Amino acid sequence: MPALFVGHGSPMNAIERNTFSDAWIALGEQLPKPEAILSVSAHWFTRGTKINRSPETKMVYDMYGFPDELYRVVYPAPGSPLFSQKAKLLLEDRADFDDSWGLDHGSWSVLRRLFPKADVPVFQVSVDAYASMEDHFAMGERLQALRDEGVLILGSGNIVHNLGRVDWQSAGGFPWAHDFDGYVKQAILSRSLERVIRYQEAGEPARLAVPTPDHYAPLLYVLGASEGSDRVRVFNEACVMGSLSMTGYLFESSADNVV
Repeated sequence: MPALFVGHGSPMNAIERNTFSDAWIALGEQLPKPEAILSVSAHWFTRGTKINRSPETKMVYDMYGFPDELYRVVYPAPGSPLFSQKAKLLLEDRADFDDSWGLDHGSWSVLRRLFPKADVPVFQVSVDAYASMEDHFAMGERLQALRDEGVLILGSGNIVHNLGRVDWQSAGGFPWAHDFDGYVKQAILSRSLERVIRYQEAGEPARLAVPTPDHYAPLLYVLGASEGSDRVRVFNEACVMGSLSMTGYLFESSADNVV
Protein backbone atom coordinates (compact mmCIF):
# COMPACT_ATOMS: atom_id res chain seq x y z
CA MET A 1 0.00 0.00 0.00
CA PRO A 2 1.07 3.60 -0.45
CA ALA A 3 2.14 5.89 2.37
CA LEU A 4 0.52 9.31 2.45
CA PHE A 5 1.09 12.65 4.14
CA VAL A 6 -1.74 15.17 4.03
CA GLY A 7 -1.63 18.82 5.02
CA HIS A 8 -5.07 18.90 6.61
CA GLY A 9 -5.41 22.61 7.37
CA SER A 10 -8.76 23.90 8.62
CA PRO A 11 -11.38 21.41 9.90
CA MET A 12 -13.78 23.16 7.49
CA ASN A 13 -12.16 21.18 4.69
CA ALA A 14 -14.29 18.29 5.95
CA ILE A 15 -17.48 20.01 4.81
CA GLU A 16 -16.39 22.61 2.27
CA ARG A 17 -15.62 21.86 -1.35
CA ASN A 18 -12.44 23.64 -2.36
CA THR A 19 -9.19 22.97 -4.20
CA PHE A 20 -7.77 21.00 -1.30
CA SER A 21 -10.76 18.81 -0.46
CA ASP A 22 -11.37 18.16 -4.17
CA ALA A 23 -7.77 16.91 -4.47
CA TRP A 24 -8.36 14.51 -1.58
CA ILE A 25 -11.51 13.22 -3.27
CA ALA A 26 -9.66 12.67 -6.55
CA LEU A 27 -6.81 10.94 -4.74
CA GLY A 28 -9.19 8.62 -2.94
CA GLU A 29 -10.70 7.56 -6.25
CA GLN A 30 -7.23 6.49 -7.43
CA LEU A 31 -5.96 4.70 -4.33
CA PRO A 32 -6.36 0.95 -3.92
CA LYS A 33 -8.67 -0.01 -1.06
CA PRO A 34 -6.60 -0.76 2.05
CA GLU A 35 -7.09 -3.59 4.52
CA ALA A 36 -6.77 -0.92 7.22
CA ILE A 37 -5.52 2.63 7.76
CA LEU A 38 -2.95 3.62 10.37
CA SER A 39 -3.35 7.35 10.97
CA VAL A 40 -0.76 9.48 12.76
CA SER A 41 -2.61 12.70 13.52
CA ALA A 42 -1.05 15.88 14.85
CA HIS A 43 -4.02 16.24 17.19
CA TRP A 44 -3.28 13.21 19.35
CA PHE A 45 -0.24 14.70 21.07
CA THR A 46 0.75 12.63 24.09
CA ARG A 47 3.44 11.73 26.61
CA GLY A 48 4.81 8.58 25.02
CA THR A 49 3.42 6.86 21.92
CA LYS A 50 -0.12 5.52 22.18
CA ILE A 51 -2.03 3.13 19.92
CA ASN A 52 -5.82 2.89 19.78
CA ARG A 53 -6.98 -0.73 19.46
CA SER A 54 -10.73 -0.33 20.04
CA PRO A 55 -12.92 -2.34 17.63
CA GLU A 56 -15.19 0.70 17.34
CA THR A 57 -13.99 4.23 16.65
CA LYS A 58 -15.44 7.27 18.36
CA MET A 59 -15.54 10.81 17.06
CA VAL A 60 -13.35 13.40 18.72
CA TYR A 61 -14.43 16.98 17.98
CA ASP A 62 -11.20 18.63 19.07
CA MET A 63 -11.86 22.08 17.67
CA TYR A 64 -13.75 25.12 18.91
CA GLY A 65 -15.81 27.93 17.46
CA PHE A 66 -16.80 26.29 14.17
CA PRO A 67 -20.30 25.94 12.63
CA ASP A 68 -22.65 23.35 14.15
CA GLU A 69 -22.57 21.40 10.89
CA LEU A 70 -18.97 20.42 11.54
CA TYR A 71 -19.84 18.90 14.93
CA ARG A 72 -22.51 16.78 13.30
CA VAL A 73 -20.02 15.04 10.99
CA VAL A 74 -19.80 11.32 11.71
CA TYR A 75 -17.23 8.98 10.19
CA PRO A 76 -18.37 5.52 11.35
CA ALA A 77 -15.37 3.47 10.25
CA PRO A 78 -14.59 0.44 12.41
CA GLY A 79 -11.38 0.15 14.38
CA SER A 80 -8.72 -2.47 13.75
CA PRO A 81 -7.65 -4.48 16.82
CA LEU A 82 -5.75 -6.84 14.50
CA PHE A 83 -3.49 -4.27 12.88
CA SER A 84 -3.18 -2.15 16.01
CA GLN A 85 -1.76 -5.25 17.70
CA LYS A 86 0.67 -5.72 14.81
CA ALA A 87 1.72 -2.08 15.08
CA LYS A 88 2.38 -2.58 18.80
CA LEU A 89 4.55 -5.62 18.07
CA LEU A 90 6.57 -3.61 15.54
CA LEU A 91 7.04 -0.68 17.92
CA GLU A 92 7.68 -2.99 20.90
CA ASP A 93 8.20 -1.07 24.13
CA ARG A 94 8.11 2.28 22.36
CA ALA A 95 4.29 2.30 22.45
CA ASP A 96 1.36 1.45 24.72
CA PHE A 97 -2.30 0.82 24.02
CA ASP A 98 -4.70 3.64 24.88
CA ASP A 99 -8.40 3.62 23.94
CA SER A 100 -9.21 6.94 25.62
CA TRP A 101 -8.99 8.74 22.26
CA GLY A 102 -10.77 8.10 18.96
CA LEU A 103 -10.68 9.71 15.53
CA ASP A 104 -9.87 13.40 15.80
CA HIS A 105 -10.36 15.93 13.02
CA GLY A 106 -6.82 15.38 11.76
CA SER A 107 -8.04 11.95 10.69
CA TRP A 108 -11.75 12.20 9.94
CA SER A 109 -11.65 15.50 8.06
CA VAL A 110 -9.33 13.86 5.53
CA LEU A 111 -10.66 10.29 5.54
CA ARG A 112 -14.25 11.28 4.82
CA ARG A 113 -12.90 12.70 1.54
CA LEU A 114 -10.49 9.86 0.72
CA PHE A 115 -12.78 6.96 1.67
CA PRO A 116 -16.29 8.40 2.03
CA LYS A 117 -17.96 5.01 2.57
CA ALA A 118 -16.12 4.66 5.90
CA ASP A 119 -15.75 0.95 5.18
CA VAL A 120 -12.01 0.65 5.88
CA PRO A 121 -10.89 -0.04 9.49
CA VAL A 122 -8.93 2.85 11.00
CA PHE A 123 -6.75 3.18 14.07
CA GLN A 124 -4.66 6.08 15.31
CA VAL A 125 -1.09 6.22 16.58
CA SER A 126 -0.27 9.29 18.65
CA VAL A 127 2.59 11.76 18.32
CA ASP A 128 4.92 11.56 21.31
CA ALA A 129 5.54 15.13 22.43
CA TYR A 130 8.90 14.13 23.94
CA ALA A 131 10.32 12.09 21.06
CA SER A 132 12.99 13.47 18.74
CA MET A 133 12.50 13.76 15.01
CA GLU A 134 14.95 10.88 14.64
CA ASP A 135 12.68 8.80 16.91
CA HIS A 136 9.57 9.64 14.88
CA PHE A 137 11.35 8.65 11.68
CA ALA A 138 12.61 5.41 13.24
CA MET A 139 9.08 4.46 14.32
CA GLY A 140 7.92 5.05 10.76
CA GLU A 141 10.67 2.69 9.60
CA ARG A 142 9.41 0.02 11.98
CA LEU A 143 5.82 0.46 10.79
CA GLN A 144 6.83 0.21 7.14
CA ALA A 145 6.22 -3.57 7.19
CA LEU A 146 2.48 -2.95 7.53
CA ARG A 147 2.40 -1.58 3.98
CA ASP A 148 3.11 -5.12 2.76
CA GLU A 149 0.03 -6.32 4.63
CA GLY A 150 -2.31 -3.84 2.96
CA VAL A 151 -2.19 -1.03 5.52
CA LEU A 152 -2.23 2.56 4.29
CA ILE A 153 0.02 4.65 6.52
CA LEU A 154 -1.40 8.17 6.76
CA GLY A 155 0.29 11.16 8.36
CA SER A 156 -1.94 14.17 8.92
CA GLY A 157 -0.50 17.52 9.95
CA ASN A 158 0.98 20.58 8.24
CA ILE A 159 4.59 21.14 7.22
CA VAL A 160 4.19 24.83 8.01
CA HIS A 161 1.90 25.40 11.01
CA ASN A 162 2.16 28.60 13.01
CA LEU A 163 -1.27 29.63 14.28
CA GLY A 164 0.24 32.54 16.15
CA ARG A 165 1.13 34.21 12.85
CA VAL A 166 -1.99 33.38 10.83
CA ASP A 167 -3.22 36.20 8.59
CA TRP A 168 -6.90 35.51 7.89
CA GLN A 169 -6.87 37.97 5.00
CA SER A 170 -3.96 36.30 3.19
CA ALA A 171 -4.75 33.87 0.38
CA GLY A 172 -1.13 32.79 0.09
CA GLY A 173 1.83 32.34 2.39
CA PHE A 174 4.50 34.53 3.89
CA PRO A 175 7.91 34.32 2.14
CA TRP A 176 9.39 32.27 5.00
CA ALA A 177 6.48 29.80 4.76
CA HIS A 178 7.11 29.25 1.04
CA ASP A 179 10.85 29.00 1.70
CA PHE A 180 10.44 26.24 4.28
CA ASP A 181 7.78 24.38 2.29
CA GLY A 182 10.15 24.44 -0.69
CA TYR A 183 13.09 23.32 1.47
CA VAL A 184 11.15 20.22 2.57
CA LYS A 185 9.93 19.48 -0.94
CA GLN A 186 13.43 19.63 -2.40
CA ALA A 187 14.76 17.38 0.35
CA ILE A 188 12.00 14.80 -0.15
CA LEU A 189 12.29 14.69 -3.92
CA SER A 190 16.09 14.34 -3.74
CA ARG A 191 15.68 11.69 -1.03
CA SER A 192 17.80 13.80 1.33
CA LEU A 193 15.62 12.78 4.24
CA GLU A 194 18.19 13.70 6.86
CA ARG A 195 17.50 17.33 5.90
CA VAL A 196 13.82 16.84 6.72
CA ILE A 197 14.71 15.21 10.04
CA ARG A 198 17.16 17.99 10.90
CA TYR A 199 14.81 20.69 9.66
CA GLN A 200 16.26 23.28 12.05
CA GLU A 201 19.19 23.57 9.65
CA ALA A 202 16.88 25.62 7.42
CA GLY A 203 17.35 28.47 9.91
CA GLU A 204 14.81 31.21 10.56
CA PRO A 205 12.15 29.82 8.15
CA ALA A 206 12.24 26.53 10.10
CA ARG A 207 11.88 28.30 13.45
CA LEU A 208 8.82 30.14 12.22
CA ALA A 209 7.31 27.19 10.34
CA VAL A 210 7.64 24.63 13.15
CA PRO A 211 7.16 26.41 16.49
CA THR A 212 5.93 23.09 17.96
CA PRO A 213 6.52 19.56 16.62
CA ASP A 214 2.93 18.26 16.63
CA HIS A 215 1.99 19.07 13.03
CA TYR A 216 5.44 18.38 11.54
CA ALA A 217 6.12 15.00 13.17
CA PRO A 218 3.46 13.03 11.22
CA LEU A 219 5.50 13.65 8.07
CA LEU A 220 8.44 11.81 9.64
CA TYR A 221 6.38 8.64 10.15
CA VAL A 222 5.41 8.64 6.48
CA LEU A 223 8.99 9.28 5.36
CA GLY A 224 10.22 6.49 7.61
CA ALA A 225 7.62 4.15 6.12
CA SER A 226 8.58 5.12 2.57
CA GLU A 227 11.19 3.36 0.44
CA GLY A 228 13.87 4.77 -1.81
CA SER A 229 12.24 3.12 -4.81
CA ASP A 230 8.83 4.72 -4.17
CA ARG A 231 7.38 7.10 -6.71
CA VAL A 232 6.57 10.44 -5.08
CA ARG A 233 3.57 12.51 -6.01
CA VAL A 234 3.19 16.07 -4.68
CA PHE A 235 -0.36 17.42 -4.35
CA ASN A 236 -2.05 20.49 -2.86
CA GLU A 237 1.24 22.37 -3.02
CA ALA A 238 0.27 25.70 -1.48
CA CYS A 239 0.60 27.94 1.55
CA VAL A 240 -2.48 29.70 2.92
CA MET A 241 -3.33 32.29 5.56
CA GLY A 242 0.31 33.31 5.65
CA SER A 243 1.59 30.58 7.95
CA LEU A 244 0.02 27.24 6.94
CA SER A 245 1.15 24.76 4.28
CA MET A 246 -1.35 22.41 2.65
CA THR A 247 1.28 20.48 0.69
CA GLY A 248 0.88 16.70 0.64
CA TYR A 249 2.97 13.74 -0.54
CA LEU A 250 2.01 10.30 -1.81
CA PHE A 251 4.62 7.54 -1.82
CA GLU A 252 3.65 4.58 -3.98
CA SER A 253 5.74 1.54 -4.85
CA SER A 254 6.06 0.11 -8.33
CA ALA A 255 3.82 -2.73 -7.16
CA ASP A 256 0.97 -0.44 -6.11
CA ASN A 257 -2.18 -0.93 -8.13
CA VAL A 258 -2.99 2.76 -8.50
CA VAL A 259 -5.26 3.65 -11.41
